Amino acid sequence: MSGQFRKALIRKGAALLALTIGIGAICPMTTPSHAEELAKNLFGATKLPAATEPRSYGFYSKGCFSGGVAIAADGPTWQAMRLSRNRRWGHPTMIRLLEKFSRDAVKDGWPGLLIGDISQPRGGPMLTGHASHQIGLDADVWFTPMPKERMSASRRETLSAVSMIKGSGLTVDERRWSESRMRLLKRAASYPEVERILVHPGIKKKLCDTVTGDRSWLRKVRPFWGHDAHFHVRIGCQPGSSGCKGQSLPPAGDGCDQSLAWWFTEEPWRPNKNPDAPKARDVMKISALPKACLAVLNAPSPESEAVVTLGGRGDTQTAAAVPSEPAVEAVPPLAANAYSATPQSAIPVPRPRAKVGGADR
Repeated sequence: MSGQFRKALIRKGAALLALTIGIGAICPMTTPSHAEELAKNLFGATKLPAATEPRSYGFYSKGCFSGGVAIAADGPTWQAMRLSRNRRWGHPTMIRLLEKFSRDAVKDGWPGLLIGDISQPRGGPMLTGHASHQIGLDADVWFTPMPKERMSASRRETLSAVSMIKGSGLTVDERRWSESRMRLLKRAASYPEVERILVHPGIKKKLCDTVTGDRSWLRKVRPFWGHDAHFHVRIGCQPGSSGCKGQSLPPAGDGCDQSLAWWFTEEPWRPNKNPDAPKARDVMKISALPKACLAVLNAPSPESEAVVTLGGRGDTQTAAAVPSEPAVEAVPPLAANAYSATPQSAIPVPRPRAKVGGADR
């Protein structure tokens, strides 16, 4: 794609996006009929991003984004997993960060990253899986190191990520955990763009028990359901995304306090009182998302995936179209807690699992 054509396409897309948003604000009744369709079906069927400037709209678990780019399926220091899901897309800042993270991790002695879900091409609710990952600012990275060989597409669909937790308990499996995984998390936390890293509570406890010296980076590492075989990297709203709703920064301190102790009581692991309630992604309609998301769906696509893909095997060149830098399974109550029980009123309790759609991530 020539530079002039690319710029013209982005200008055209941006103009259409602005016009559609403006019309919706002035005359909401002109919204197309599919505004009442399920958002997951429309966003899940979209194969390419909106060819406009990068913008995130809404919150991590209720929004969309434009101007997305993909990370290549194969890079010199990473391999992307579950390619059939088409979730290698994100805000350019996130994709660049993952590419840099993979290189830095190799320098630290890690073999390379296996990258899980980032976002769909235009974000939005997914057909399966996550409540979040909707605005291009979330990414999953496996605790499994990248193998030396390049895996086939079919192997990437069937290979299972290895849990770092022993059995169905809450403690790290010492046979699998390693200092190199601690360094991997520390490296991820070192980037100023990263606001949160979600891990299993047992992994957080392991870090609290073993990290010495500078522990300031532990503030970003937060315990959450799941996340035993991968960790979740979240960056903040990026410049230019005025419609993006950020999340409050983690509380001060290393997080090795009563808020962590709560995870080692029975309360977080009690069975869901309403297990048959539908998940938010399964009932969310386009009309429930920010108004801009309808315009994002209608925006033009780039001419191909190749022009909006970052890097590749042995190649870390930025794609031509990328702007330059500017449900948790119920667990039986615990027989014994890792921490002494603390009255709930004294704990800064995390946001509880929602009855519809699971907990916000």
